[in-house]
Amino acid sequence: MPSSQPAIICVAITGSLPRKSDNPAVPVSIEEQVESTHAAFEAGASICHAHVRNYDETPSSDPDLFARLKDGLEKHCPGMIIQFSTGGRSGAGRARGGMLPLAPDMASLSVGSNNFPTRVYENPPDLVSWLAGEMRNYGVKPEIEAFDLSHILQAKAMVDRGELVSPPYIQFVMGVKNAMPADRDVFDYYVHTVKRLFGDIPWCAAGIGRHQIELNAWAAEAGGHLRTGLEDNIRLDRNTLAPSNAALVARAVDMCHAHERPVATAMQARQILGLKEAA
Repeated sequence: MPSSQPAIICVAITGSLPRKSDNPAVPVSIEEQVESTHAAFEAGASICHAHVRNYDETPSSDPDLFARLKDGLEKHCPGMIIQFSTGGRSGAGRARGGMLPLAPDMASLSVGSNNFPTRVYENPPDLVSWLAGEMRNYGVKPEIEAFDLSHILQAKAMVDRGELVSPPYIQFVMGVKNAMPADRDVFDYYVHTVKRLFGDIPWCAAGIGRHQIELNAWAAEAGGHLRTGLEDNIRLDRNTLAPSNAALVARAVDMCHAHERPVATAMQARQILGLKEAA
């Protein structure tokens, strides 16, 4: 993939863990999330990776909340790619995919289990297959979240079995405590493995906490796409809280420019990822 290709910036706006006590800028209500995403969209993000929260800030998998968020994003961020999370912190079992009938553009899909800081992130094969099937049924493009090399290999096996539509979109997640650390040699091998298995397909990288900025840099340099946002990192630096998702997006934009990568518009991002035009 030529390094001059426009770089897609995904903003992970809220996640399941950060609270306003950690950073007041973390958006919780649907209204806050729409407002925060709109500012990030104007700053250069073309994908919104979305979780939903209850009013007490606890994570939720309520399809009604996802529907309200989707409606707000479509109204205020026209053309932006909407990606719902099916992660395990906000629900158990098939409840994790209860929002997929809303047919967002994309949804995250973890295809294997791994350790998290205080628990096991469980993704049993039967649940993974069901989630993948629901995404196929509703025309939702999966983003494969690879917390381990085996997850990239599992994505290839699922493509070969017809469980995933080829080509997949794979995101490397590095810097989670007890999972894969942010290691440049491992990162380079991930890129090599994706190219060996799938050819020159688009891929993304996400760094957790202080590793966000270095993963942004590595991805921009290596021809990949970038993820940023308050879900993964609440700070601009060790001593400064990020004032908004838009501020983190602006930093990712600067990183793209430093590596002579133009930033993809929402329309360009849809073309790169093989998504239909927004309604």
